Amino acid sequence: MSDLAIVWFRRDFRLADHPALDHARSNHERVLPVYIHDPDAMGDWAPGEASQWWLHHALSDLTDRLEERGVQLVVRSGPAAEQLDQLLSSTGAAAVYWNRLYEPALVKRDTEIKSALKKQDIEVKSFRAAVLFEPWELLKDDGDPYRVFTPYWRRMQKGWRSVSTAPEPRELNGPEHAPESDSIASLKLLPELDWDKGLAERWQPGELAGRRQIRDFADDAIEAYSDARDRPAQPGTSSMSPYLHFGHISPAQIIEQLNEAGDLPDGKGALSYVRELAWREFSIVLLHHFPATSDQPLQDKFGNFPWRDKNDYADELKAWQRGQTGVPFVDAGMRQLYTTGWMHNRVRMVVASYLTKNLLVPWQEGARWFWDTLVDADLASNTQGWQWTAGTGADAAPYFRIFNPDLQAERFDPDGAYIRRWCPELDGLNPKQMSKLDEEERKQRKYPAPLVNLKTTRERALEAYQQIKSD
Repeated sequence: MSDLAIVWFRRDFRLADHPALDHARSNHERVLPVYIHDPDAMGDWAPGEASQWWLHHALSDLTDRLEERGVQLVVRSGPAAEQLDQLLSSTGAAAVYWNRLYEPALVKRDTEIKSALKKQDIEVKSFRAAVLFEPWELLKDDGDPYRVFTPYWRRMQKGWRSVSTAPEPRELNGPEHAPESDSIASLKLLPELDWDKGLAERWQPGELAGRRQIRDFADDAIEAYSDARDRPAQPGTSSMSPYLHFGHISPAQIIEQLNEAGDLPDGKGALSYVRELAWREFSIVLLHHFPATSDQPLQDKFGNFPWRDKNDYADELKAWQRGQTGVPFVDAGMRQLYTTGWMHNRVRMVVASYLTKNLLVPWQEGARWFWDTLVDADLASNTQGWQWTAGTGADAAPYFRIFNPDLQAERFDPDGAYIRRWCPELDGLNPKQMSKLDEEERKQRKYPAPLVNLKTTRERALEAYQQIKSD
């Protein structure tokens, strides 16, 4: 039997707490780390441009860390099943191991690959690495998945405290002759136009960067997290979402870090933060059990919702995407997104409410824009976030809950610092003045007039909801 095992890296770009790698090291003399670039496997949800930027740097970081331990990352491009067959044939490897992903299209692909490899007498195993609990583990007593977060969170709390993680390997034994590899540059993940400067200034992708980020957060900010997390002008959030999405760190490692820092189990901020990790897992549960929700509303009645026609809202959608709605808090969020590839979660809810309720644009349009512009674009979280705000999903905000952007700014950006940071045209104004500029001052400051009246469009949204309420 061959002493070589292929470890298929997918979106788990770390060496510590990597179950597939640990299993290969424990059961084989040599390991072959492989990354296969197969964006078509995601179907309609191939990674967007911001995600591709992060992926490029994640692969570069993983390559360097593997080379430090004596092995090469083999990069291939094309259908994963074909590339794995070629690698197995050329290397004589006896096993393939990977960590599980949960997007419906990838689950289907991986299931087919696992079945085909077993028929070839190849040992193949997949492992839990991206979640604390598999999406099929925490179910209601009747075996159905949870559709409301609070009982899911209660159930989750019974088991998440006891976690263990594996350290990173100091050295690895690779094959005597590594197969040919594509270059990372050949994947063409970086933008051709130079728009990514803001991403590079804001982020440092990589495993060690992710560890530093959670360590600094646990040491400096988590105590105030439950309050500061809603203040977009403050560094009150962990900024861990892209590191989690790309697997630079595992949820178990985060729990371990919080334990080591003494933040758990009693710290209010730490518990509030773990609750957000639970929301992430709840989103994965929903996508796993209701795979059509990436495109279709979970609540069937919203299939008949009277959204506006695309020809009617196209210009307003573009204005929203560019941060030119004339609503300062919304514009600040959209500009932060385009510049840095990220947006504060409180603001995400506000801009999503504005799009779906004040502009009456289908939530799928917003989900698609976020997918292309977020470095942390995650199909489960993105889907759940948009369906929650639009009122169409599980445990969703009631449709009649319509965020008033001006009131949200008064509450969560009371001194206007966040708005001034991203809308410099409004510098020198107090928060109330920002949303009440007359036409002349708007022209002088080159700031757009509001696309719509917030009050009348709120009423329009409620009238639209009445049309399906009885369904």
